[in-house]
Amino acid sequence: MERQIRAARAAQYLAVRALTAHGLAHPLTLALLAAASTAAAQAWDRGHRVDAIHTAPGQKARRTC
Repeated sequence: MERQIRAARAAQYLAVRALTAHGLAHPLTLALLAAASTAAAQAWDRGHRVDAIHTAPGQKARRTC
């Protein structure tokens, strides 16, 4: 299960870098954001707490489903 969360983190990191370099409307940014959301959804479907990917220390997010 750790593999899915690593993939979600990597995709999110790349999307943020593309967003910073190219802006939101750039096709590369949009593709990387789609990949990040897909990776996060796959991890969520496998039971991983996706909200725990980048939470601040001491912060606890609640799963609503």
